[in-house]
Amino acid sequence: MRVLQLGLFLALASGFAAISIYIIGLSNSSVYLNSQLTDEDTQALLSLHNSFEKCMSANGLGLKAARGGDYCQTTINFPSDTIPKWKDPKTGELEVLSYDFNLCEAVATWEQVRNSTTILTKEYIDSLPNGWEEYAWRRINKGILLNHCENKTLCMEKLSLVLPESPPYFPRQFGRCAVIGNSGDLLKTKFGKVIDGYDVVIRENGAPTQNYTDHVGRKSTFRLLNRGSAKALDKVVELDEQRKEVLIVKTTIHDIMSKMIRELPIKNPVYLMLGASFGSAAKGTGLKALEFALSMCNSVDMYGFTVDPGYKEWTRYFSESRQGHTPLHGRAYYQMMECLGLIKIHSPMRADPNRVVKWVPNHHLIRAARIASEKLLRRVGAGSGNPLGACSIVKKQVKRNANAISKLRKEALDHMRYVKSTTMYPLEHSPGHGLLCTVPSD
Repeated sequence: MRVLQLGLFLALASGFAAISIYIIGLSNSSVYLNSQLTDEDTQALLSLHNSFEKCMSANGLGLKAARGGDYCQTTINFPSDTIPKWKDPKTGELEVLSYDFNLCEAVATWEQVRNSTTILTKEYIDSLPNGWEEYAWRRINKGILLNHCENKTLCMEKLSLVLPESPPYFPRQFGRCAVIGNSGDLLKTKFGKVIDGYDVVIRENGAPTQNYTDHVGRKSTFRLLNRGSAKALDKVVELDEQRKEVLIVKTTIHDIMSKMIRELPIKNPVYLMLGASFGSAAKGTGLKALEFALSMCNSVDMYGFTVDPGYKEWTRYFSESRQGHTPLHGRAYYQMMECLGLIKIHSPMRADPNRVVKWVPNHHLIRAARIASEKLLRRVGAGSGNPLGACSIVKKQVKRNANAISKLRKEALDHMRYVKSTTMYPLEHSPGHGLLCTVPSD
């Protein structure tokens, strides 16, 4: 009898195990199938590579792109007679003449940036799970009382100077935007009047306009600051004759800066940058300025980033030469951005402001390539037609100022309707590159 009972038990256990394995297999295969590329996905990625290689040849001033071993990888090569000038300060090695990039990663991440807000808000911290304890203190100068924001009141007080309740800027809010770098190559041009004709002009750190208006223009809407420039805020605000620049700080908020904001008669709005993670390929204030511009502008043009061959060292138009840049790597990355239709490059060798960038993929192809890329990368919400599919955290939001929203451009209002008035924030260093999304409260 016991043998029969044992046999029956083993049979039942085997049956349950088989059923479990079958269910798990269905579940796993379902996830796997959802991330599988269709024929349309494959064709979109192949078409993207094809137009990308043609764009690189037509616009890259000698750069060539070659598809790698899969649907995502591309290699951008410099001509063999290129003479690298920048040395790695640690190894002393010269820059190489070939750089590998992941087009899937670039398309998926940058398209997400274009639908997101990149200003840190109280709404964002409130919506994060344990946002005040695990996140906010990283944005404040070090201190025992601030670690993990155990004293939340103090944390909120320190961040209140630069922390709006909800986003002050929206995707598609502005039309044509220009991001101005600090390259000495600007002195070889006279872009000043053209730059002043943009809807928005974004400058960086301590770059002046006075005495250089023929080359860099006079208009200044936003100024992106790194840590060093933010600590000299009193000097920065004097760079804008109108004292109306919006100052965007891309690193942590410091006590010294808070003191300046309180004690100096600064009328400029000051905010903190909330940025996406691009990995080692994206360093420096310049790329963050482009990210900020792409998060709120229809089109973005870049000036003064030294992207042309032939220069011998990194120079700034207003000061002596300096070290610390990787010009060949940067030039390849910015050229990749242009050939994905994200930006338009202007420089001494691209001096015609009406220059047409040839072979840029159209919006339909970029959208199809983004969907395919998200599947391959197994991004949150990959392949979903729902604009909220990429939201890994969804919270109710505080009610916005309806009057401020009503003044937005038609393109911005259309975008808000498309995403169901949801605010999308990039989650910093998020696995799966999901978004934190705040939806309108009922």
